Amino acid sequence: QVQLVESGGGLVEPGGSLRLSCTASGNIFRFDAMGWYRQAPGKERELVARIRPGANIDYADSVKGRFNISRDKRGNTVYLQMNSLEPDDTAVYICNGFVAGYNRHYWGNGTLVTVSS
Repeated sequence: QVQLVESGGGLVEPGGSLRLSCTASGNIFRFDAMGWYRQAPGKERELVARIRPGANIDYADSVKGRFNISRDKRGNTVYLQMNSLEPDDTAVYICNGFVAGYNRHYWGNGTLVTVSS
């Protein structure tokens, strides 16, 4: 069984920074893609950032220039550096891993990020 465990969420003032981490454990295999989604109250889950094969990276337009996604060399941990945070960034941030061979997504439980003064 594969588990994705997030950490690094919390309360931060507007303009501040946070770094999220997500590590895969269990009967793990290398994910073809890893990324972060978020879900704010009353809104649908949306892609924030992801790293696809070939180190191709996608960002939501709303976070471009502020957030940076990276992945460790082993490929089992993904990070999200979030800078210049805004109140609209408040959401539960959820880690995602995708295995192309099984066409299967794996999800973490999420970590809450609250941007407020």
